[in-house]
Amino acid sequence: QVQLVESGGGLVQAGGSLRLSCAASGSIFSINAMGWYRQAPGKQRELVARITTYGSTNYADSVKGRFTISRDNAKNTVYLQMNSLKPEDTAVYYCNGEKIIVTTKLDYWGQGTQVTVSS
Repeated sequence: QVQLVESGGGLVQAGGSLRLSCAASGSIFSINAMGWYRQAPGKQRELVARITTYGSTNYADSVKGRFTISRDNAKNTVYLQMNSLKPEDTAVYYCNGEKIIVTTKLDYWGQGTQVTVSS
């Protein structure tokens, strides 16, 4: 099992910044990628940013140039630096850990952290 614990959410004004952290523990061996997803009320959960074990990253078009995902392997922690926040970034943000074992993909999720951006 993998445990993911997020922190760093909160209330911020438009144009402000927040940094989310996700600490992984447990059976983290063979996690090949970690990422951040978000879900706004009435909407589906969507990928925000993802980073692989090798450091490759990809971002949703809506956050490119504003958000940066990074990881500290020594601390088993992934970060999401969010700058120039907009009200439409308001959502619950979830940390995700992805394992691929042979042909099976396993997803692990944190409990979520609320990010609210006021206009």
